[in-house]
Amino acid sequence: MRFCSGITKSGTRCTHSVSGSAQFCHLHDPAKSEQRKRIASKAGKSRPSKVLLDLRSRLVEIGEDVLEGKTDTKRASVAAQAFNVAIRCVEAERKLKESEEFEARLEALEEATRTERELYEGRGRWR
Repeated sequence: MRFCSGITKSGTRCTHSVSGSAQFCHLHDPAKSEQRKRIASKAGKSRPSKVLLDLRSRLVEIGEDVLEGKTDTKRASVAAQAFNVAIRCVEAERKLKESEEFEARLEALEEATRTERELYEGRGRWR
């Protein structure tokens, strides 16, 4: 078994295995640098949305108003239920968007696999 030639942030040799004639693992392959940057950028942007932060703030406000006697508990309960429904809608939208992005990525991988298979079928080998 061969190992990656990359050096980790701590200065030690990478311990990931590589296959075929590859010299680097997916974490150290210079050809995949842009892909890694894109993935890291998406991860950095995945914070709670402004809508969720606003809803959370409003729920906290309602709770404080009830405790201070400023808001009737029945009204607060109905408002909290409505905000919770809104939170579930935001979460459903996020899941739908995530699912659509996943499907697009899967289709791209399937297309790449089909293309590669077509290239190598004629030569009688598959990588």
